[in-house]
Amino acid sequence: MARKTSESAASGTTPAKPPKEKKRRWYHQVWDVYTQVRADQPSITWMVLGIILAGVLLGAALGLLISYPWPITAFMGLALGLMGAMILLGRRAEYHAYRRIEGQPGAVSAALGTIRRGWNIEDEPVAVDPRSQDMVFRAVGRPGVVLVSEGPPHRVAKLLEAEKRKVARVVPNVPIILIQEGRAEGQVPLPKLAKTLQKQKKSLAAGVVPEVAKRLRALHHMNRLPVPKGIDPMRARPDRKAARGR
Repeated sequence: MARKTSESAASGTTPAKPPKEKKRRWYHQVWDVYTQVRADQPSITWMVLGIILAGVLLGAALGLLISYPWPITAFMGLALGLMGAMILLGRRAEYHAYRRIEGQPGAVSAALGTIRRGWNIEDEPVAVDPRSQDMVFRAVGRPGVVLVSEGPPHRVAKLLEAEKRKVARVVPNVPIILIQEGRAEGQVPLPKLAKTLQKQKKSLAAGVVPEVAKRLRALHHMNRLPVPKGIDPMRARPDRKAARGR
């Protein structure tokens, strides 16, 4: 290596620099989202084109109706149509992302992980049934302690109640909310899970949340159970940033 350096110095040449990676623009990410959605839903192309065309036509019609230069209003309609198409792409991308992971072990952790602010969320399950692989995940926020189960309703009820009793012994004055994820009656579908948590009524002061989460985390480490083989809650996570085209 030293010999090559001395030879290049003697010849007056400098080693070639590696080529710079091209910076990805926002439209590259939008295209990536579009191709992902198109793979699951081929009709998205016509839906996007229809929204854009509808925006242009509505803009032109508005210009003719109010006696304003229609090319200007049509261009404004094009901008609105593009915005509507972006919103549609984002929602369809989020829908298909949840659809791909729904029913897989650890899907609840992936859904809770999309909540960015105001919550302390455990990535790993706080309770696991080793035989059925039903799990309970925990989130702590202003509404209190939320326990979310993953599994059939006839099995997870006991698992939720057992975890609720453990939590109540550590933080007796904190509200405990039980939620079952799933498609059965009384359960919350995976795509609506994050919104369901965020709509809960706030009961705790913001400064209390980290302390409650800390005490419960200490309890979890004391009674920590191994995650069943083959479960990686962090592996299947819907890409919300890509879904928004950022």
